[in-house]
Amino acid sequence: MNMAAYVAIIGTKDNPVYELEIGGGSEKQDKSLGAHLNQFIVHASLDIVEQVQWTSNALYVRSIDQFHELYVSAYITPSNMKFMLLHHPQSSDGIKIFFQEIHELYIKTVMNPFYQPNESIKSQAFDLQVRSLARKLL
Repeated sequence: MNMAAYVAIIGTKDNPVYELEIGGGSEKQDKSLGAHLNQFIVHASLDIVEQVQWTSNALYVRSIDQFHELYVSAYITPSNMKFMLLHHPQSSDGIKIFFQEIHELYIKTVMNPFYQPNESIKSQAFDLQVRSLARKLL
């Protein structure tokens, strides 16, 4: 993992189900500002994702939006969950595989009878696996 990125799983009601900051600066204030900016960029891209999902059958939509040097890529599941990744362009090689692996992890989480769809994912195991995938693929 040699870059900063932001991962978000957005529920069917456009609510954040899971969020992860990957990499980034060391200053606490910069991290806080960056986190809010990342959330804003991804949220602003949701309209574009929703337009594309009705015109394309593809699950993976590469570089759907751009903000300065950052790109937003999306993966839309058949159940209308949106996996969003804010990233630098040089990291785009493993993004599709990253999304597919996270989708598989999400399916395993949803199969848990104690998990309610569209609720926040608080599983530490899920978080650790997503972090591991990010280190490996992004």
